[in-house]
Amino acid sequence: MKKIAVCGNIASGKSTVEKMIENRGFKVLDTDEVAHNLLTIKNKSLYDGFKDYDVFENGEFSREKIGKLIFYDNSLKNKLESILHPQIRREIQNFFEKNDSEALIFVAIPLLFEAKMQDLFDKIIFVHADDTVRFERLIKRNGYSQEYAKTRIDSQMPQEDKVNLSDYVLYNNGSIPQLEKSVDAILNNL
Repeated sequence: MKKIAVCGNIASGKSTVEKMIENRGFKVLDTDEVAHNLLTIKNKSLYDGFKDYDVFENGEFSREKIGKLIFYDNSLKNKLESILHPQIRREIQNFFEKNDSEALIFVAIPLLFEAKMQDLFDKIIFVHADDTVRFERLIKRNGYSQEYAKTRIDSQMPQEDKVNLSDYVLYNNGSIPQLEKSVDAILNNL
């Protein structure tokens, strides 16, 4: 089994690439979804770590409130990651074990390098879109202010650093058909 990470900075098109891979019959674990599922008050270590902060809505964690809190406070971001990243790592390993008969298996993991989880994978695909394209997507898609969109983009490791650490780079500044052609080329290579 070849284990492939699909990563990309915010608004690069990683989710679109993930769907294209799934549509071609491959199994993909979405770690954004895993993290979302871990954001529950039943997650004792997470609840204990954040019970004194305004991060709850209707008795559950609010992703929006947590997002705003950690993007302006690095110590709280580190605290959240120290709780969630080991739990996400375990979920990835469980996914690999459950699907060990697959020839190729994919994990969509936006913060692969920040979480230092490269050791789990045989190959890394990085989805790259120009910063101006990503900035425009965040404002249009998420309704972010220009300031908040810039803060979100700047909070991640620079794309150029990730390009140098990746086995494959998908440039996503063009059309969907162009992206599909690039995805197919990488899948054929793998």
